[in-house]
Amino acid sequence: MEIKACLPWLEAELEAVRPEVVVLLGATAAQALLGATFRVTRERGKFIRSNLAPHVMATVHPSSLLRIENDAERKDAIRVFVRELRQVAAVLGDR
Repeated sequence: MEIKACLPWLEAELEAVRPEVVVLLGATAAQALLGATFRVTRERGKFIRSNLAPHVMATVHPSSLLRIENDAERKDAIRVFVRELRQVAAVLGDR
């Protein structure tokens, strides 16, 4: 219900701002905007064709990283997340 209620505001904001990049954090955000069949586990860290923006990427929600109990696994997951965000930064350049 929340997604359905808020979607018109998000769509209006995207239309007004026209962002160069949209990063979808987590499966809920990704599926709400890219469709119920979208899987972050398969597509994370890749730029995806979408009408949302010229560059769209989905990745895990940062809170999921904090829930990883094993220190080594958490550090590795954070490194992957940071690498994905660096891809976004590279697209944006030195703005």
